[in-house]
Amino acid sequence: MKHIESVNNPKVKQWKKLLTKKERDNSGTFLIEGFHLVEEAIKQGEQILEIIASEKVGLPPRWDTKGTAVTLVTEEISNLLSETEAPQGIYAVCSQGKPEVRDAKTYLLIDTVQDPGNLGTMIRTADAAGIDAIVVGRGSVDLFNSKVLRSAQGSHFHLPIIRGDLHEWIDKLQEEHIPVYGTALEGASLYTEVSCGDSFALIVGNEGNGVGKDILSSTNANLYIPIYGKSESLNVAVATGILLYYLKK
Repeated sequence: MKHIESVNNPKVKQWKKLLTKKERDNSGTFLIEGFHLVEEAIKQGEQILEIIASEKVGLPPRWDTKGTAVTLVTEEISNLLSETEAPQGIYAVCSQGKPEVRDAKTYLLIDTVQDPGNLGTMIRTADAAGIDAIVVGRGSVDLFNSKVLRSAQGSHFHLPIIRGDLHEWIDKLQEEHIPVYGTALEGASLYTEVSCGDSFALIVGNEGNGVGKDILSSTNANLYIPIYGKSESLNVAVATGILLYYLKK
């Protein structure tokens, strides 16, 4: 077990850089914070590269850290790495990996969602609903943004999440006879009128503009959720939950 005391240590500087998208992309790694996320990474095993713990924090005895490097740091260094108001003093460096989609029947496709809390909640919801894979299209917030990671609550480690071209994925899914449903306010069918089998893909879109029109024109059908009150629309993460659970039932 290593011990680092200087904030000028090269490793500390590298960890700090992982708070930026540029360095996450360059290194193919990301930093997670908090006991729950680190434990989920340990359970998954393959992606976790290194655990970083404040010298004032003990690792839970139930954690199996065999084969994983553990570094103790001062509280000053620990606080330097935190992006939360109440740091727990525990972090891990993880590999982004190259997720593969195998034998998937149900998909969530995400088009230009900007809010990290929304993206994380959608990932967590898809995980809870038993969706097999997620495809995040260009223009969405970074998958490994710290707010996305906290909102997803470890679901990044539970199912494959692919960054890809949604048009290509729609073509691929339809070739495999998997129906693709978009979400729209106009020219769409009430979601409860759709009869869905074991396989489907749902596309949800940007908080302000929804799913792109070019994408909607390629779907098998587009769905809407009725609004009974005075609100103009539903939050995209809430709408995603309603639709995924309906289609999955």
